[in-house]
Amino acid sequence: MGTREHSKEEIGTLGYQKVAELEEKLPDQVQSLKKEAVPLTSYHVPQGVGDIVMIQSDHTGAVDILSAELETADLLGEQRKAQPPPLAAPTMWTTEKMKEFKAKMGKEKNGRMVVKRGEVVTVRVPTHPDGKCICWEFATDDYDIGFGVYFDWTTVTSTAITVQVSESSDEEDEEEDEEIEGLSPAGDVERGSKSYLRNRYGEIMPVYRRNSHREVQAGSHEYPGEGIYLLKFDNSYSLLRNKTLFFHVYYTG
Repeated sequence: MGTREHSKEEIGTLGYQKVAELEEKLPDQVQSLKKEAVPLTSYHVPQGVGDIVMIQSDHTGAVDILSAELETADLLGEQRKAQPPPLAAPTMWTTEKMKEFKAKMGKEKNGRMVVKRGEVVTVRVPTHPDGKCICWEFATDDYDIGFGVYFDWTTVTSTAITVQVSESSDEEDEEEDEEIEGLSPAGDVERGSKSYLRNRYGEIMPVYRRNSHREVQAGSHEYPGEGIYLLKFDNSYSLLRNKTLFFHVYYTG
């Protein structure tokens, strides 16, 4: 037993001698390493949003508290990943065959409607499994109208085209807020100024007033994927005049 203890003392003595020799040869480097190499013995794993990490040093006993919004950071990362890809610009053109177009659309069941003063009409057109491109044509009687195109990145459950009428662009935004609970708006979708359009909406063409009373306004857009096109006819700026709208929406393969 005594021999073992004596051996331990000799080994320990030799170890300290070597360390002492190294300190004499490299005093600055060794002291620097001593300061930097602080052992960590205890830590607290974060459990949720707003939790903190506590690291205690055996060398000094000091406790460092680090902010650890880990879950929040993960959620923000997922939100960034969920951002929809940018949408290509549409192809636009006009034609002068106003009379022919109006006469044809006037005979169609859903080819004509009145957009009342202060109203915004949104025509929701789902992507079709047999189509690759959406096309539109429209014209108005006597006065111009605002027009823009947006895309809703959502699962299509029906290929039926629907029409939504709201009294103003602000009211329409409120309805969208209720539909997409938990995602906050940032601006006015009618003017194309939303920073991320609630993650689900993408802008193809912002709303601008078109001279649809002088020429037939037409355009097309290749499907970016599955979703619903929102064709917005905006008469919210008009306080006095209703607008008679003739329109045709279809897809091509």
